[in-house]
Amino acid sequence: MRKAFLTSDNSQLTRVNRGSLEHSEKEQIAVNFTNETDSRALIETLTDEAADLLRHSLSENTARAYQGDLDHFRAWGGVVPATPAMICAYVGDHAGKLAVATILRRISMVSKAHEAANLPNPCRAGVVKATLRGLKRKHGSAQRKAKPLLRDDLFLVIDGLGDTIRDHRDRALLLLGFAGGFRRSELVGLERDDIEEVRQGLVVTLRRSKTDPEGAGRHIGIPHGRTRHCPVAAVERWIEVAGIETGALFRPINRHGHVGSAPLTGDAVSVLIRERLKAAGFDPEGYSGHSLRAGFATSAAQAGVSTLKIRAQTGHSSDEMLSRYVREGELFNGNAAGCLL
Repeated sequence: MRKAFLTSDNSQLTRVNRGSLEHSEKEQIAVNFTNETDSRALIETLTDEAADLLRHSLSENTARAYQGDLDHFRAWGGVVPATPAMICAYVGDHAGKLAVATILRRISMVSKAHEAANLPNPCRAGVVKATLRGLKRKHGSAQRKAKPLLRDDLFLVIDGLGDTIRDHRDRALLLLGFAGGFRRSELVGLERDDIEEVRQGLVVTLRRSKTDPEGAGRHIGIPHGRTRHCPVAAVERWIEVAGIETGALFRPINRHGHVGSAPLTGDAVSVLIRERLKAAGFDPEGYSGHSLRAGFATSAAQAGVSTLKIRAQTGHSSDEMLSRYVREGELFNGNAAGCLL
């Protein structure tokens, strides 16, 4: 099927056969980069110090995500500046093939790219908004959530660990990640100096997180456990056996049992969780690096902990952000059907 898109200056119609378009042809699509060039010229006049601050306005992960989404749009044949017709065609080509949340995120990135370059934003057009509403209604907008690793299931996983150095690391990571309600990025970003032993347990300092991109920092208390699975004891034992005095808290371990110096990656945390679940007899499908955080919030809600206390640990910015875990945790608390049947 042939699709027509207006060029950025609306002066001519460029027809593109999306099924047979070659990379060289994509580069020939007429695009007016006048405004974007002006933006680049402005950046080039900045001092080195100002340019460095501008680069730090986005986290490394966010910048990488932006680039990946834009690369996907361009690989499809999209250009910046784009037209509303092009945005709608992109959505239509991927509807039912990609998750709705993925398409929405990529359109959001294309929108940000236009605004960052001071270009007219096609994503604000009424036809694009209507197309996105149709996408949600036809394909649904519910996001796939990581399965929560609940407290009792976590304990079964921990019960299966031994006494190797890898077991000590994984025990400490799983228990600390759960007890702090940490994101995987927060776990892998921890350093030895971020862990302070106090009489009540540990004080963990998060120097930067998703909800604190400017690095104001946050302190989280990890109390001594009341069960045999104490996160404080697990972390202290890991630090001792690994001989960690400075640097990353959680590190890769090679097949010879040698502890590296670099931090674990977020993907490694997800793999670790799934491997340990599988070893304990669980189906690892649906679990990820977010499962510890989700498991803590859901388990706390099941135990009747207030949302205020849960948020104090997890750092959720509002009850609304926490609500999906609370709803799942309270599904059977005072359930009306349970009172009748």
